[in-house]
Amino acid sequence: MEVLNSAFDFKDFPRLDLTIAALVAVFLAFFPVLPHSSFAMATVIQFLMFSLYGMGWNTIGGYGGQVDLGKAQYVGIGAYTTAVMLTKWDISFWFSMPVGVCFSVLWSFILGYPLFRLKGHYFAIATIATSLVLKDLFEVWDFVGAARGIEISPIQFPSPDFIRLIFKEDVYYYYLILIFFFIGILYMNWFRKSRLGFQLRAIKDNEEVARSLGINVHWAKIRTYAIATAFVSVVGSFHACYIKNIEPEDTMSLDISILIALMAMLGGAGSLWGPIIGAGILIPLKSYLKEWLGARAGLIGIDLIIYALIIMAISAFEPRGIWGIVQKIRRRRR
Repeated sequence: MEVLNSAFDFKDFPRLDLTIAALVAVFLAFFPVLPHSSFAMATVIQFLMFSLYGMGWNTIGGYGGQVDLGKAQYVGIGAYTTAVMLTKWDISFWFSMPVGVCFSVLWSFILGYPLFRLKGHYFAIATIATSLVLKDLFEVWDFVGAARGIEISPIQFPSPDFIRLIFKEDVYYYYLILIFFFIGILYMNWFRKSRLGFQLRAIKDNEEVARSLGINVHWAKIRTYAIATAFVSVVGSFHACYIKNIEPEDTMSLDISILIALMAMLGGAGSLWGPIIGAGILIPLKSYLKEWLGARAGLIGIDLIIYALIIMAISAFEPRGIWGIVQKIRRRRR
């Protein structure tokens, strides 16, 4: 009961923040009944997915201060687990998704124990290396289709199929990921007030002081890394059923890992709303700029330049991201 009360407790946020959050929640709930294109629907689904990716990264990267640039490997583990179990053994999403989370968390423990002996940029480089190595292994592993990947054919299954999560209409996928999105917000609101959340803040500020207070720094990092991994793996399993074509380059590339980290940093790492704000800015920019400037105007790559300039401008003005800018404006007004 205390966990539920803490999850639903938003008293430390100003009323304006909660009003805006409520309006956004209402908009998301009714978005499918509003006039929209299939491209807009796909963009909003990606926004919800990457918001959850960012929430997961924010636990270890934002609250813990550990820059993890290898989260895509856990997207791949979750996606491949669901795809393999569905196509080879016809096992439902609701069973394969927890199995994928277990595989991902186990892998995170195997990696986390030695990796968290490293600090700073050494840790970041090590996470990149482990992710790329796993991606290369999947590209030559015939059981998972090697570089060709795995295709989930919706023709094999009736639609809508809520057991296997096979739908012809994106609206079903939309509402499912929206439910995951709201659950993720509630969990993160509880997490930041939990004992582990306070321990991570102490570790981020000063590890030596945290140890002197009796905090097991190494174990706290490993536990948080596992939580971040679980977030990412769940969405990876959803990704497999939604996209229906899983390849190593699509699910385990370095670009995805960097994008996940950048969104949380841009919105405000170490804050509840930061990953959501970052995803709300970068995902539409990524989708629409690529469509307008790349496909239509023929300016291939200009979207990435604009994308990078926005990130650098905000980072130079306020290292804590957009949420940091909001808090700075509030302090000045007070």
